[in-house]
Amino acid sequence: MPSPDDPLCTVEDRLYVSRALDLARYATEHGGEPFGALLFCEGEVIAEYSNCVRSTGDITKHAECGLISAFSPKIDRDKFLKCTLYTSTEPCAMCCGAIYCSGIGRVVYGTGQGPLLEIFGEPVRPNPLRSREILARISPHTRVFGPLMEAEGIALHKEYWPGGGLSILSQAVHLPE
Repeated sequence: MPSPDDPLCTVEDRLYVSRALDLARYATEHGGEPFGALLFCEGEVIAEYSNCVRSTGDITKHAECGLISAFSPKIDRDKFLKCTLYTSTEPCAMCCGAIYCSGIGRVVYGTGQGPLLEIFGEPVRPNPLRSREILARISPHTRVFGPLMEAEGIALHKEYWPGGGLSILSQAVHLPE
C-alpha cells in the first residue's frame, strides 16, 4: 500500500518526480531497470539519467550514481549544493554515498524502499536503513523528502518486476564458474 505524499513536498517537487518516473519508464524501454533521476538547479533541469545497469553490465549505473558520475566533471561542488536531485525511487546506500560525495543539497524521491522490497519478495525488515537516515549521518546538510507519488512508482515497478525482483535479478547475474 502506498504511503501518503510527504506533506513538505511542493507542486514543483511533484512535477519533477513525475519526470523522474518518465525517465524510469524510458529506462525499461531501453534495456534498463525502472529507475530515473534528474538534477534541478536554479530554475532549470541541468541533468537527467536513466538506469542502465543491464544494458551496460555496470552495476553502478543506478540512475542517481550514473547521473552524478556523468555530470560531476561539469558541475562543481558549490553548484551541487544548490541542486535538488529528484529520483523515481528512494536512493540505495551506494547512491547515498554518491550524493554525499557530490554535495547535493536536497533529494526528493518517489517510491520508498519498503514497497520496492515487498515487490521483490524480500521479508519486511523491522528497522530498515533508509536514505534519510544514511544521509543524516554522512551528509547532514542534505535534506531528504519523500515519498511522493508512490502509487505511480509502485505500479511501474510491479509492471517491470511481475515475478518479484529477486528472481529476475538472480537470473540476470551470471557469475563465472
